[in-house]
Amino acid sequence: MKILVAGATGVVGRSLVPRLVAAGHEVSGTTRRRAKAGLLEELGAHPVVVDVLDARRLRKAVKAEKPDVIIHQLTDLSAEDFAANGLLRIDGTRNLVEAAHSAGVQTMIAQSIAWLYVKGEAPAVESDALDGTLPPYKGVAALEEAVADMPRGIVLRYGALYGPGTWYAPGGAIAARVQAGELNTSPAWTSFVHVDDAAAAAVAALDWEPGVVNIVDDEPATSNEWLPLYAEALGGPEPRAGRHAAATGRPASNAKARSLGWEPRYTSWRTGGLITAAEPA
Repeated sequence: MKILVAGATGVVGRSLVPRLVAAGHEVSGTTRRRAKAGLLEELGAHPVVVDVLDARRLRKAVKAEKPDVIIHQLTDLSAEDFAANGLLRIDGTRNLVEAAHSAGVQTMIAQSIAWLYVKGEAPAVESDALDGTLPPYKGVAALEEAVADMPRGIVLRYGALYGPGTWYAPGGAIAARVQAGELNTSPAWTSFVHVDDAAAAAVAALDWEPGVVNIVDDEPATSNEWLPLYAEALGGPEPRAGRHAAATGRPASNAKARSLGWEPRYTSWRTGGLITAAEPA
């Protein structure tokens, strides 16, 4: 199968591309920066240098590649520019879907997020409502609606990504805040997923029916649970308890993904490296 990975040099893309190549697929990968073309070649992919916000050039590039499937792993968060990331979700996804239509591509698998469900303690399933008051909602809703316009569109709602290259890795944005003592504990829920398990889900989704699937590990946790252990592993100060902190967010269920045959290699953030990989040398 010929597969085009959009955002192939991101944290998920760097794990995904070698998995697709190992599975026998012919893989191309997009990057905005020509300097990263060599990385894609090292990973086993044919580099496609294009900015997905340039609709005309993107349409031309997709037609030239003639993929059977497009896997959308585009983000723009390395500089914590949430506005840029929202633009990528809205305009970038629309451009990618239109390019897919123009090239006759039937299938798209796209990265979304699993922390927009309306708050509650019961694990959220894919049919539960998203919270339209949260800042990422506009971009996420636009992305998911655009992908649903594909003949076969599959949306993967990833939990909070941890592992190499993520914000939780040593030197990452969240790790830096924790080491600076800037994060407090609270009843806020997080459902985690290791970046390698996220990539494995994208490979598995090649065989799935259209729809939305949560990709999270087996142990959602509040920051009261995970943050003190993470801070200790980083050698940071003990987090303070947030004053008048209210429960926010909602745990997410991975029951649907498991029913489709996906199983996280790292079933819990406790053993998957969020803590052990953070330990200082």
